[in-house]
Amino acid sequence: MTTAPRLPESIEETDARLLAQDYVADRRLATAVFLALKLERPLFLEGEPGTGKTEIAKALARSLAAELIRLQCYEGLDVNLAAYEWNYARQMLEIRLGEAAHESREHMAASLFSERFLIARPLLRSLLPQPVRPVLLIDELDRADEPFEAYLLEVLAEFQITIPELNTIRAERAPIVIITSNRTREIHDAVKRRCIYHWVDYPEAARELEIVRLRVPHVKEALARQIVEFVHDLRSIDLYKIPGLSETIEWGRALLALDRTALDQQTIDDTLGVLLKHQDDIARIRGSETARILERIGGATAAAVGQD
Repeated sequence: MTTAPRLPESIEETDARLLAQDYVADRRLATAVFLALKLERPLFLEGEPGTGKTEIAKALARSLAAELIRLQCYEGLDVNLAAYEWNYARQMLEIRLGEAAHESREHMAASLFSERFLIARPLLRSLLPQPVRPVLLIDELDRADEPFEAYLLEVLAEFQITIPELNTIRAERAPIVIITSNRTREIHDAVKRRCIYHWVDYPEAARELEIVRLRVPHVKEALARQIVEFVHDLRSIDLYKIPGLSETIEWGRALLALDRTALDQQTIDDTLGVLLKHQDDIARIRGSETARILERIGGATAAAVGQD
């Protein structure tokens, strides 16, 4: 039998476990993760898109050698796709076989709604017995409809799912639950009250630089500093969609693929589509604005590198 990995015993160990998976957390986030694990409470992570909320679940699952069960939320998500559904095709086949064998209707009806015809979707799968507690990621809950939130309450409060045709299935031990939201709408307080809450903000420059070094390991130090400085300058501008941490990392990889060791205006203008995802934002930044930011960060970056 697989032995469940030991949970971290301190905030510092939690931070170290995440860092071992190339996730750089600040102390407040490491504290929230530690408390969620210690108290066996869901962790509710809210923040702008691209700030690394989903990556926390992935890093945590890897650090615990646990299965990551992901439920991607969207408008119209219902119980059949989130929790469970019956295998109707197999049930119909069973009916035909029963009729051919002249079984009674009562016997067939009793056997149709049994576990062998049940298809476990992410919520139910996370409650079933496993050697190691899984990490259940309920991603972008704000995209789902409010009635789905109400359904989640039973799962989060009791870690159980009631199947009317069968019975109530309850977890022997609660899965590790991480819920994310980009705050496109407010999530009901009843959901949040059952969770440890943490707002995931854009990282400070020093932490973002450390993240770039980890996630784009072959990038030159001068270029890594320029990337972070440029992105932080962009975030101070009123754009339709501010670039997140994921865009910073992707831009670093793109510049590395182009064999760049430092930023220049032509390269920035040619690769703005990696950072910015709306044409109006690209049109606003390309050209004179790019030159202005590059001039500002060029001197600052050169001075910083000279001090290392």
